[in-house]
Amino acid sequence: MGNYKDLFSDEAKAKIKEMAEDIKMCMFCTELGVRPIPTRPMGVLNVDDEGNLWFLSSKKSNKNFEIQHDNEVQLIFAKNSDAHFLSVFGTATIYRDRAHVEEIWTPTAKTWFEEGKEDPDATVIKVTPSDAYYWDTKDGKMISLLKIAVGAIIGKTDDGGVEGRLNV
Repeated sequence: MGNYKDLFSDEAKAKIKEMAEDIKMCMFCTELGVRPIPTRPMGVLNVDDEGNLWFLSSKKSNKNFEIQHDNEVQLIFAKNSDAHFLSVFGTATIYRDRAHVEEIWTPTAKTWFEEGKEDPDATVIKVTPSDAYYWDTKDGKMISLLKIAVGAIIGKTDDGGVEGRLNV
């Protein structure tokens, strides 16, 4: 990518929110010191204005068990169609109360929780970002690809991309 731009505080939180809400799915990694790193796909159900990412999870899942022993996690987002990529390191907190479940519940969650919002296994995981890194395009994927093609012909190296740290 051609440009480097770190973002700080509110701007960094807004970038996390923008990208996570756009991409929606991530690879949720736990036990970061173990090899291979336990990883599973998860859908983000909410991103608040502080950049916290919210998920539904079963209290019986390996993920919840792993978080109880080591709450440092990594979330990896990728949307190849638009060349948007985001890596978030953070601290996971598990909530077991119904109020948190109801707040982020979606009808599709019933696929995993037979009793719906009242399912006793339903928990909420909040990931509070501590460090993040993004790769993005300024003009969209098609324009970036065109810039790469033109750059190859004329010897210019700007692909229209931007990357940087997100310091929350």
